[in-house]
Amino acid sequence: MTRKLRMGMVGGGQNAFIGAVHRIAAFMDGKIDLVCGAFSSDPERAAESGKALFLPQDRVYPDYKTMIEKEAALPENLRMDFISIVTPNSVHFGPAKLAMENGFDVVVDKPMTVSVEEAKELQEIVARTGRTLALTHTYSGYPMVKQAKAMVKAGHFGKIRKIVVEYPQGWLVRLTDKEKSGGAEWRADPAKSGKSLVMGDIGTHAAHLAEYISGLKITDLCADLTSFVDGRTMDDDGSVLLRFTEGAKGVLMASQISAGEENAVRIRIYGENGGLEWANEEPNTLIVKMLDQPRQLYRTGNAYAAPYTLSSFATHNTRIPSGHPEGLLEAFANIYRNFAETVSAKRDGQTPSDENLDFPTVDDGVRGMTFIDTVVRSNDSNEKWTKFDV
Repeated sequence: MTRKLRMGMVGGGQNAFIGAVHRIAAFMDGKIDLVCGAFSSDPERAAESGKALFLPQDRVYPDYKTMIEKEAALPENLRMDFISIVTPNSVHFGPAKLAMENGFDVVVDKPMTVSVEEAKELQEIVARTGRTLALTHTYSGYPMVKQAKAMVKAGHFGKIRKIVVEYPQGWLVRLTDKEKSGGAEWRADPAKSGKSLVMGDIGTHAAHLAEYISGLKITDLCADLTSFVDGRTMDDDGSVLLRFTEGAKGVLMASQISAGEENAVRIRIYGENGGLEWANEEPNTLIVKMLDQPRQLYRTGNAYAAPYTLSSFATHNTRIPSGHPEGLLEAFANIYRNFAETVSAKRDGQTPSDENLDFPTVDDGVRGMTFIDTVVRSNDSNEKWTKFDV
């Protein structure tokens, strides 16, 4: 990179949890500066947010349309290079579309949009404009997740047969005041979040993780969605049987009413010769289980000798020596860092490395929206299997 990239943010104003997470992640490697923002639809909150972030008053905008228009009119050496979209799902498509059509790259929170149609339109815009879009499926940013993917790709476990992935949370176990404000309020509103609460919010993470590590694609599914909490209009629990390419079978569970759970993302993948296990609440450890061998623990940051050497993708995304915890913020930062390196390389007429290109893209966003749509159709259908048709 010859200079830092300049970021504009849509959403993420004062007291917005995920906005602060994105900013910390973007700043971690010193490759990105925040130069402007449209932080809230509330003008007073937007202005106060900009002030708290020490931005000039004339770079704090009342809405994303004004921000993109004004920034596009600035000299190239001053205007933003990309936008980060950290809004409710219903406000992902508009700024992403407008930004790319005005020459800006995009980082957007998942799920990418609220419909398959919107997702496919963004995919077409990326293809037409050559812009870069990164989608923050954060769990793919962990070093040991990348190690798991590399081992599967290298054939370490043989042909994959079974994938079991789960994401239980307990934060929506009751209908409380949480659903009248903040993150729960918009997530439980289909106009803002889309067709499914549980699958849009966390099920897409599980589905992406299963495809990312295994290298396989979902082809068919059979889903059951439930709203357990009286007074809640959207689903808060789901179970899905999965069929993958190359004959693998899978099970996906996503639940926001699993009392006592925090963010217990966990995946197990089994092949002909062995399997692996990774859990978000112990992210520095990858458990490898081979036939007729003791269990092996791969740990982030270790310089293992062959044949246990960690992959270049794992080491590229490791920041500190072994034994020091690396977590959500670092995984988020890996996506931002890889995105920034890719955007800068393309601007300089260079080819990004495979390691830098390793982040979720618009294609993952289309598959995520197709997953949600197919799960809902399956749940509403009397058919046993519903085709996953991208």
